[in-house]
This record gives sequence, C-alpha cells and structure tokens, in this order.
Amino acid sequence: MATLYVENVPDEIYKALRKRARANRKSIAAEVISLLEQNIPTEEELKRRRKAFDGLARLRARPPLSPGPFPSAEEMIREDRER
Repeated sequence: MATLYVENVPDEIYKALRKRARANRKSIAAEVISLLEQNIPTEEELKRRRKAFDGLARLRARPPLSPGPFPSAEEMIREDRER
C-alpha cells in the first residue's frame, strides 16, 4: 500500500479535517482515506459510470413506443393560439 505525505496544509482545512475525523470517530489518516475513496473515482468506478451512461444514451435514442394519450407539443401550442 502506498504512503502519502501532504505538506503545507492550511490551518483551517486541517482544523476542519480534525473536527470531521473526531465526529466520525476516526483518525485523521482514516478520514483522509475515506474522503479520497468518496471523491476520487477508480478505473473500475469510471468503467461502471461509462457503462451506465451508455445504457442511458441507448434508452434515450430509442423511439417512444407510442405517443401516449397526450397531445404533442405542437398540438398544444396550436390549440393555445386558437383561443
């Protein structure tokens, strides 16, 4: 496992991190790892997101099965103008 050292952390950020770590009953190092896991996507996570995005794009590209019982936008605009 890699080791990460961070220098010159602004005091305000360090205080907020320490407060957050105490609230979560963790060490500062454990809290930093938790924050990194939540906010830095791994290759596996990026692949999962791409797969989900591609699936949504395929769904969006499919034509609707039926127009439904509702009038189209053009029909509603036309009807509104005729009032």
